[in-house]
Amino acid sequence: MAAMATAAPSPGRRTRVLGVPIDACPDVRAAALALHARGGGQIVTLNAEMTMAALADPALGAAIAAADLVIPDGAGVVWALGRQGLRVPRAPGIELAHALLEHAAGAGWRVALVGGSPQVMGLLRRKLEATLPALQLVLAVDGYQPAEAWPGLERQLLAAPADLVLVALGVPRQELWIRRLAGQRTGLWMGVGGSFDVWAGVKTRAPGWMGRLHLEWLYRLIQEPSRWRRMLALPHFVWKVLRQG
Repeated sequence: MAAMATAAPSPGRRTRVLGVPIDACPDVRAAALALHARGGGQIVTLNAEMTMAALADPALGAAIAAADLVIPDGAGVVWALGRQGLRVPRAPGIELAHALLEHAAGAGWRVALVGGSPQVMGLLRRKLEATLPALQLVLAVDGYQPAEAWPGLERQLLAAPADLVLVALGVPRQELWIRRLAGQRTGLWMGVGGSFDVWAGVKTRAPGWMGRLHLEWLYRLIQEPSRWRRMLALPHFVWKVLRQG
């Protein structure tokens, strides 16, 4: 493994939103690099939808509670933190993950990618080879592996430790899988949801103006109408935060 990078810690107060832990970090990149310097750990990107899922799924809630860094990915959780008097910037997980890839390329980190479809993984590898040619990609495997292949994949990952492992298996599968390997892994492990699709060019992020107006949820719904049931969690989240006072 590459030598651990040193970084000034970016302290964040660990608090809770609807009982779900979250770190109110002023600088999530610095916090992630400081975590790597301490030996690594799990990073979770929390938004309103995941918060509500954690309330309904004790296993996901436990995985988030055990994570070493929980960043405020969504506008909803940033708003909820603001109601507690904690002013922190929204920290989209896709942006933190890409910043860590760029850092990895310059710092000689070993990187592993797990998840996405076979097509997306192929496109992503070519994109990264073109945009980050210095990146040391030690493993890149899609998420459509048969059940019997996963134990071997896990052994391969743990036998050749990476500095950064990005996992795109969707919530809650990616968080639960990373958590299950606790105590054996080193480096930073982070669930990145649909980030591989975006980086591969298969999907696009919401335009900047929609992000500034906190309408990224609407853009995702337009792209994937089947998400409408999941989106019902958003007004429920707002109602619960308001009722909490």
